[in-house]
Amino acid sequence: MNPLEAARELHTLRDWLRYAVSRFEESGIFFGHGTQNSVDEAAWLILSALHLPHNTLETFLDAVITEPERRTLAHLVERRITERIPTAYLLREAWLGDFKFYVDERVIVPRSFIAELLHEQLTPWITNPDEVTAVADICTGSSCLAVLAAHAFPNAEVDAVDISDDALAVARKNVADYQLEDRVHLLQSDMLTKLAGRRYDIILSNPPYVDASAMNVLPQEYRSEPGLALASGEDGLHHTRALLAHAAEHLHPDGLLIVEIGHNRDALEAACPHLSFTWLKVSGGDQYVFLLTREQLE
Repeated sequence: MNPLEAARELHTLRDWLRYAVSRFEESGIFFGHGTQNSVDEAAWLILSALHLPHNTLETFLDAVITEPERRTLAHLVERRITERIPTAYLLREAWLGDFKFYVDERVIVPRSFIAELLHEQLTPWITNPDEVTAVADICTGSSCLAVLAAHAFPNAEVDAVDISDDALAVARKNVADYQLEDRVHLLQSDMLTKLAGRRYDIILSNPPYVDASAMNVLPQEYRSEPGLALASGEDGLHHTRALLAHAAEHLHPDGLLIVEIGHNRDALEAACPHLSFTWLKVSGGDQYVFLLTREQLE
């Protein structure tokens, strides 16, 4: 069935869900930008395109969709399949828990395990969230972690740092959407290079961490994202090394550095045997996010 036929013949949300799942399964698209399977991907695309809350699928399964809405859905499903564009870019939205962020091709699609830790206010490493007054989010991209940090630590000023002016433009929109302009400050810097004199209780970072060999075989969906936000040298540790080398200079006593590194745990531990990494438990396991104190870094 081509898109025009679909727009004519499919009338209910149930029809479109079945159609989209079938097309996604047949086409072999790659998931990983907010969902992990065709059913969740189809439900997200359809509900958001119809401006329906994500928890109302069962309520509206048999609702009849208007002709203009059917044409919109046919167009989106076809683009997802033929152009391999992540659904987040098609919809201009991404979710971390209950938090919705604007995204487009100027930033990677948010998918950080650090978000889970911020939902719990970094317990047990932070015993009193109200005492946290200064946080930095390095490689902020869409500013998702900076926004989450501002919510987790209500008394904190948050510096959202990125090298890309394009990314900071997207970040600015999200900061404004959450009305955090007075607490989340956008800074253009290559990692920590322009932060002289600034000190933090917590430095967070989900930096680029894809190694050279993996960059060469990324699925097409990931190639829609800015390479600047993905590639990190031959071994995937270029940006992490910069954080390890200079973070102590920007942390208060007992300050924390928390970094996400993808699948690079073994490589990082081999490269830095002198550091006693604490690996934080997240939904994916205990190999993706590490913690170091300022004293350990020194």
